[in-house]
Amino acid sequence: MVFSSILFLFVFLPLLLIYYLAPFRFKNFVIMILSFVFYSWGEPKYFFIMIFTILINYVLAIILENNINNKIISKLVLSTAVLFNLGELFFFKYYNFFIENINYITGLKISFLRFTLPLGISFYIFQILSYVIDVYRNKIKAEKNIVDFSAFVVLFPQLIAGPIVKYTDINKELKYREITLDKIQDGIRLFILGLGKKVLIANNVGCLWSEIENIGLENISFVLAWLGLIAFAIQIYFDFSGYSLMAIGLGKMLGFEFPKNFDFPYISKSVTEFWRRWHITLSSWFKEYLYIPLGGNRCSNWRRTFNLFIVWFSTGFWHGANWNFIFWGLFFFLLLTIEKIKFKKFCLLDFLNRHKIFSHIYLLFIILISWALFAVDDINKLKIFIFNLFNFNFKLDWVYYLKNYFIILILSIILSTPLIFNFYNKKIKSNIFLDTIVLIILLILSVAYLVDATYNPFLYFRF
Repeated sequence: MVFSSILFLFVFLPLLLIYYLAPFRFKNFVIMILSFVFYSWGEPKYFFIMIFTILINYVLAIILENNINNKIISKLVLSTAVLFNLGELFFFKYYNFFIENINYITGLKISFLRFTLPLGISFYIFQILSYVIDVYRNKIKAEKNIVDFSAFVVLFPQLIAGPIVKYTDINKELKYREITLDKIQDGIRLFILGLGKKVLIANNVGCLWSEIENIGLENISFVLAWLGLIAFAIQIYFDFSGYSLMAIGLGKMLGFEFPKNFDFPYISKSVTEFWRRWHITLSSWFKEYLYIPLGGNRCSNWRRTFNLFIVWFSTGFWHGANWNFIFWGLFFFLLLTIEKIKFKKFCLLDFLNRHKIFSHIYLLFIILISWALFAVDDINKLKIFIFNLFNFNFKLDWVYYLKNYFIILILSIILSTPLIFNFYNKKIKSNIFLDTIVLIILLILSVAYLVDATYNPFLYFRF
């Protein structure tokens, strides 16, 4: 079940009335039950795996806290928790990837396992890992209430696609939170704005990329290749940021404050800035739980480069069990390494870095190339697509698509900057009547699209 569906909007969402009517001491129990229903709706076979994961980590964290002063036992328990959680992630997400590569290298014919990826496994495993590690660091106390811990793990607004909500982000709110009319109204506003971004922008622009894929990436001109790449860049931003905004809105409706996940990344002027604005919770997770423990910046240049390599290899691999995601992560490793040495040895990049307009153009070009690596998971097709981006074939196949998608492309480009949102926050949000009208129109248009739509993907659903 995804947020941008008629089922969620008109069947699941009204069940929140049970949550609001329940006394506070039962609210986490209601969240837990609703979240289990949400999680199990499409794939009930993974329900017991989720229960098992919760119980194992619940027990291990308590054992860890009870032995926090015993370094040997605490390290052993932490290692067990990390191996269990990463082992679960490896088995479901990466087993077939490794078998495929082993078969290719050795000529063996080891059988693949046939199963679908459990819902949101990359997100909830990282959330659980941060919890266990923070208990080990004595940063937090282990959660003794199994209902509260279960509610944290399966909290449905952020379960399948983030933002990655650490236990430290909401541990106080799990025990006590204010659920006010203002918070509920603000949550509804954010949810509708996110729904509009996902349904009205991402889905419509995504149709262009899908049409170009159907033509065949080997059959398109370089203009159409770039047009498709721009469409994908817009789609993945509005798709994921829209979903994150819906999650944050739902969290507010339940009384939780989730961290921001996007901050207009396409206005960045460097790759470093881009990753401060894109998927913020994932970047901060890797920084806190991988980069800094490896030594971060407090080491030699060679060691820092190695640390960056590990982080960006892991970031790419986290996104998917395919070589294109690894190449995507290493592409950013290379760029960030260059930026870390302040461009000094790269005269052209140093010039771009010192001129804001050029640095912004440089960033957009780099990000578009990165999305080519991300979007095409077949390596042979990826080679062809990148070749077509620079083959200067002046066929006019792009005219038809530009004419059909010109307005939505221009609108989405404007909306990817703070311009419209600043206007909304200053001029519309403060006017209750006008704000309500805008939100009602957005909701009606979004629902109308969903009722009639056959195209409603969610790109990050597979992660």
